[in-house]
Amino acid sequence: MTERWAVAAADGGGALLAPLAGDGTPAGPVVAEPDLVEAVRSRPDVVRWVWRSTAAVYPRLLAAGVRVERCYDIECAELLLLGHAGRLGEPRSAAAALARLDSGPVPPDPPARSAEPGAQSSLFEPSSGTGVPFEGLLRVYADQLRRHDAAEHPDRMRLLTASESAGMLVAAEMHRAGLPWRADVHRELLNGLLGERYAGGGEPRRLAELADEVSAAFGRRVRPDLPADVVKAFAQAGIRVKSTRRWELEELDHPAVEPLIAYKKLYRIWTAHGWSWLQDWVREGRFRPEYQPGGTVSGRWTTNGGGALQIPKVIRQAVVADPGWRLVVADADQMEPRVLAAISRDRGLMEVAGHDGDLYEALSDRAFSGDREHAKLALLGAVYGQTSGDGLKNLAALRRRFPLAVAYVDDAARAGEEGRVVRTWLGRTSPPVVSAGQDEEAGIPQEDPEGAGDAGGPAGSGGGTARARGRFTRNFVVQGSAADWALLLLAGLRRSLFEQGLRAQLVFFQHDEVIVHCPAEESAAVAEAIRAAGELAGRTAFGRTPVRFPFTVAVVERYADAK
Repeated sequence: MTERWAVAAADGGGALLAPLAGDGTPAGPVVAEPDLVEAVRSRPDVVRWVWRSTAAVYPRLLAAGVRVERCYDIECAELLLLGHAGRLGEPRSAAAALARLDSGPVPPDPPARSAEPGAQSSLFEPSSGTGVPFEGLLRVYADQLRRHDAAEHPDRMRLLTASESAGMLVAAEMHRAGLPWRADVHRELLNGLLGERYAGGGEPRRLAELADEVSAAFGRRVRPDLPADVVKAFAQAGIRVKSTRRWELEELDHPAVEPLIAYKKLYRIWTAHGWSWLQDWVREGRFRPEYQPGGTVSGRWTTNGGGALQIPKVIRQAVVADPGWRLVVADADQMEPRVLAAISRDRGLMEVAGHDGDLYEALSDRAFSGDREHAKLALLGAVYGQTSGDGLKNLAALRRRFPLAVAYVDDAARAGEEGRVVRTWLGRTSPPVVSAGQDEEAGIPQEDPEGAGDAGGPAGSGGGTARARGRFTRNFVVQGSAADWALLLLAGLRRSLFEQGLRAQLVFFQHDEVIVHCPAEESAAVAEAIRAAGELAGRTAFGRTPVRFPFTVAVVERYADAK
């Protein structure tokens, strides 16, 4: 069996190929084939394909019914290796990597292209013009293998690159499969929520009514879609607000609050998932977002257009399985605290996380006299950096019982404050600086959604201060390591579904949730495959620890019924 072959798309639909030795150098002559698809199809014994970019090759193979089990994405690897060397932000293309290897001028990366709604994704378009000769691509690959060997933890870094490459395969396959979407249900939802549309593309009836209610409450015309106008209106009413975020508005006693919050919720649905979105993004019963694995510095995925990772619950009613099929929706239970237990090697916390039940309940029995809420706030506060109020008291109790876990995130925060980089368990590296708002771009929330408490403002609010960076790196080591685990989950699940010969398709992924679309009779097997993949991912990423990675699994016809 041939272990690895390199392949590159050539002009005219052809391909250049070469078998590879263990050090990445050619193990045989370069072969020119007239058809890329047939070149890959005719070599089923290849274990791993090495190519410049999954986006440039794999969609053509998928369109022809050719599935690849494993790949090595050179440009994904370059991004990870640059980050590991503290050089995140430098061009990551194969052309740039070759230029650095030859000490020549480094070309900038091409500008990111926007997704094309309702059409073949711009990310997943075949591309023959790489600007890199095939021999140069092989040199870059061999050099990357050497750089992996020189990493802080070479085996972990190799695993990270392999899992990131697997994520690119999953992303391409999910894009092709698409998320089942009922356009007729979506239209009914919009009509019920927003009312009829007016000619000329203005706000629908219900939004116009709420805007009138807001204005009436203030006694003058106010544009609720303009935050500055709302802040000014409150100031004129003698109420000082810093923003129009819901949590701040809910604390106010003013008749404009209720219609304003209702307006904001419906306005977001109208602009992000309204009639225009439906027309642009849903075709033939499928929504096909353009997934971008590792789209944030923490490793979390993003999408290029379409808002796939922010589908409101009410709109999820339009995500409906095909007749005779089901959606298997699986949420990882309290994933980040379990990851902290695994990476910190804290025996006490690993024992707490070694069961499938409520982790916060088990934690409260150990250290918080059965007070689940305090236990939850303490653990989330440790991860997110709560430094005020009851947070200090809760953190002190946590530190007494689980010293290694708290020390792990404290050390990461200290490294950030001192300007040092930190790494996830597998080796993804934090950026050398954090500017205002970069925490949000990295996928690290500015406000703790689970109520960990006030950490003194958004992590980026210090404009790159030591304190802001410390809070960023504190969370980075946990959230990024959770992203490491999630990649291995996807790779394991993808392989399991294929090896079992199931018709099931992975159709959605975000952070700690996966959706598989499958025939009804396969749903039990799919649910078990998800659970098994989660445990396998834990062992593969973190070694054999007591920590469990359970899921809450729902088998439903509509996505909205899963929660």
